[in-house]
Amino acid sequence: MRLKGKRAVVTGGASGFGEGIVRALVTEGAQVVIADLNSDGASQLARELGDNVHVQAVDVSDGDSVAAMVAASSDALGGIDILVNNAGIGYLPQALELLPEREFDRIFAVNARSVYLTARHVVPIMKQQGAGAILNVASTGGVSPRPNLAWYNASKGWMITATKAMAVELAPSQIRVNAINPVAGETPLLATFMGEDTPEIREKFLASIPLGRFSTPADMGAAAVYLCSDEAAMVTGIAMEIDGGRCI
Repeated sequence: MRLKGKRAVVTGGASGFGEGIVRALVTEGAQVVIADLNSDGASQLARELGDNVHVQAVDVSDGDSVAAMVAASSDALGGIDILVNNAGIGYLPQALELLPEREFDRIFAVNARSVYLTARHVVPIMKQQGAGAILNVASTGGVSPRPNLAWYNASKGWMITATKAMAVELAPSQIRVNAINPVAGETPLLATFMGEDTPEIREKFLASIPLGRFSTPADMGAAAVYLCSDEAAMVTGIAMEIDGGRCI
């Protein structure tokens, strides 16, 4: 029960790594709001996990939607101690000059602008409370980019830099900001990153990971629990690689 009494919001928490983070936070005693476009999936997960889980529909790329979600979440929980910016999207591998402009804008709206929007509305709450923990789910792509995902890699690199900048600025307010960098995992985005999901492509992908497996939602949940707990009270501004050695 390392997070007993903590109040958390997890964007994109209905599936994939977000679901793993939600499950871990709840297991460790936190009250959690699943903030997701997928209201049906979020509601199903909330019913499974019990009374400590709430659901708020949100489009993380839309300022008004984020403002409404944060206000409703704060009212439901009585405050916000933990924010996990997990919502993110990718695209099918392709040459960097071929990605349509609308897709570029969408990538940065969801993967980057959302971090700015949640900060605008959650940071004032945490400052008033005198403490808080923010966790941004970035990617190994922001550290060691793969070809044909240039703009996705760039959006995650942005998130890592934003994490460090936020950590420095918010430290005097006792708000810690960290990131985690997963390698690809068994989530709905896996086929997107690989282009197609075949045994041959999986084998090639796994060959680049020294531990020989994908990241799992449970891996992300375990890291999130530590970084959002008081055990990590002296940890801020890091981007922890949860990647089986991929970035070595």
